[in-house]
Amino acid sequence: MTATSARRVLLAAPRGYCAGVDRAVIAVEKALEQYGAPIYVRKEIVHNKYVVQTLEKKGAIFVDETEEVPEGSIVIFSAHGVAPVVHEEAAARKLATVDATCPLVTKVHKEAVRFAKEDYDILLIGHEGHEEVIGTSGEAPEHITLVDGPDDVKNVEVRDESKVVWLSQTTLSVDETMETVDALKDRFPRLISPPSDDICYATQNRQTAIKQVAAESDLVIVVGSKNSSNSVRLVEVALGAGARAGHLVDYASEIDEAWLEGVTTVGVTSGASVPDVLVEGVLEWLAERGFGDVEVVQPMQESLTFSLPKELRRDLRAEAAAASGEPEASAVAGRPEGSQR
Repeated sequence: MTATSARRVLLAAPRGYCAGVDRAVIAVEKALEQYGAPIYVRKEIVHNKYVVQTLEKKGAIFVDETEEVPEGSIVIFSAHGVAPVVHEEAAARKLATVDATCPLVTKVHKEAVRFAKEDYDILLIGHEGHEEVIGTSGEAPEHITLVDGPDDVKNVEVRDESKVVWLSQTTLSVDETMETVDALKDRFPRLISPPSDDICYATQNRQTAIKQVAAESDLVIVVGSKNSSNSVRLVEVALGAGARAGHLVDYASEIDEAWLEGVTTVGVTSGASVPDVLVEGVLEWLAERGFGDVEVVQPMQESLTFSLPKELRRDLRAEAAAASGEPEASAVAGRPEGSQR
């Protein structure tokens, strides 16, 4: 190892929570405050182990399917979105619903519905089995074909090459997505693009920042869970941008000291569903091993925020109105009248 003074950390910014994740996590916390525990959440609200465990301690119960939620209970749909059939299942079970789907995912859903109504074949670029892909595909299953990367393009078949559009999962690698799009355009020259970029601003910004960091880093550590698509992509982007090594960890305790052998510069970032307390833990771990010089690399600023799901906003307003002597009906979709949750 070189002299301690030569060791440094390049900390990427922006990193961590995006607006959609922040909104979804706050939605669960506000629902617990407003209605009391338990609050059921279909799937992980966001793909981060620490966040899920923290919310469980507060009274959230995470389930895989709607049928696991007791009839008449409150259920929150995750930031990744759900197919229309899930809303139908919830209504059949008389569940009160709070939809915490990220507005950028909702935008893709609306695009899918619109193009399906216009009878387009929709080529959805994404990873098979990902919750967001399942939700988007459910909006127009007869019109959507999944394209899982550039190697899958050769398998695509369409009805009419003059009516083909591509959409994408919001958390993909920008570079890989465009590689897939280019391959699709080679096959289908009249392919049209969505009216606006589907890959979310936060995913793009975090990838841009880590590219800049990785170009100067011997090692890149990405804080995030293995089931987080955007976190996994950050490791791939870092390696593609020049980092000699890259690793994904949930916690500082997962870092292997052997990774530091011969390293003078460590790049650090985190996925869009990661609270900064976990990054702080990694920085402390590195500082204890001589990497106390931290330089922030911030190629752009972020300022976007999203309001809470409409069901929560209305009930919070109703609570305020009741406190002032002006009762207002609850607006949580399907919430049993008179519920004291």
